[in-house]
Amino acid sequence: MEKKYSGYLLQLISAFCIVLLVTSCNKDKRVVPEGNPVTLPLIEYGSDQAKRIFIPITQLGGQTIKEYYSIFDTGSAGMTIDATDILPASMITSSGITVPGDSVLINGITVTSRTSTVSFGSKNALTKEYGNLAYASVTIGDQNGSTTIKRIPFFLYYKIIDQNGKQLPAHSSDIFGVGPGYSYAFNEVLSPLTYISTTGLTNGFKLAILNGSDFNTTSGVYVPGLLTIGLTQSDLSSQSGFIMHPLNFSQSGGYLPNIPATISYSGKSIQTQILFDTGTPSVTIIEDQTANSIGNLPSNTLVTLTTNEGFKYQYTTNSTSTLTAVENPNTTGDFRTIYSIAFFIQNEYLTDYTNHQIGLKNN
Repeated sequence: MEKKYSGYLLQLISAFCIVLLVTSCNKDKRVVPEGNPVTLPLIEYGSDQAKRIFIPITQLGGQTIKEYYSIFDTGSAGMTIDATDILPASMITSSGITVPGDSVLINGITVTSRTSTVSFGSKNALTKEYGNLAYASVTIGDQNGSTTIKRIPFFLYYKIIDQNGKQLPAHSSDIFGVGPGYSYAFNEVLSPLTYISTTGLTNGFKLAILNGSDFNTTSGVYVPGLLTIGLTQSDLSSQSGFIMHPLNFSQSGGYLPNIPATISYSGKSIQTQILFDTGTPSVTIIEDQTANSIGNLPSNTLVTLTTNEGFKYQYTTNSTSTLTAVENPNTTGDFRTIYSIAFFIQNEYLTDYTNHQIGLKNN
């Protein structure tokens, strides 16, 4: 799915990963889920215009790899990871990954000859990843808890080109997409979390409220307990406080995480589809096809949203943590209103893969 973040932010991500690769310790303790929810830490990083949450990846197939930090992304489905330092350098060329025949097995990673492209950004300023369909088991987590997911399909890219035609550094856009649909690169590529079997639980995850104060650092903060994999009956009951939103199926993307809602701002109300997206680092973007002017809303503008299932959330804009812009979808080509990572600092989020629904809960 297309994302609205820039090449500059991707370079910040690359720099962050280099810092953690140098400073982090070995984290290979594993906790394999067997009938109980698994709780894992995530990493909060950045501030204002470059907030991110990351999940560590420590093993791919039979290969213990450098500890790569993937963007934990509710707005897309499927894992993407750069082939650099994962495949032999001799296999990676400027024009593609060399795969003899239909597929090749390297250190427990099956790389197929099937190729595709993943795009993100606005329609006139797309950044693109180029790569192949691959399969491997993957270990996620850190020294406080980790789990190994059985063999999954993922997108293994060999280059990423920004909107200006510049090739970005390796691993600039490793993404751990946990959305409920499937990747636009390959229908086989789903959220890695869908492959975790937890007997007696519903397949899905909860994301706890992010700690806003942990986004005031350039080194990254490990925050325990943010991610819970596997949903209980209590999580899905009406007493949990989560308001559930059934999802619609699309032939092009599966069960899409877009939720119908009404947004009110500056004396007007609009009907829209909302994507709650941890992969959007800073700016909430309201897509309003009636908008005559576009740009950031003035500070101290009250914005209220009410979903079709009755979840309500309101906030007052400012120039940093709740920065909000208005765009016209006739210009951007994207009809979705996208709520950025700031939403998750004030609200809990749940995805139920089994029953195809998303839960939202006020703090």
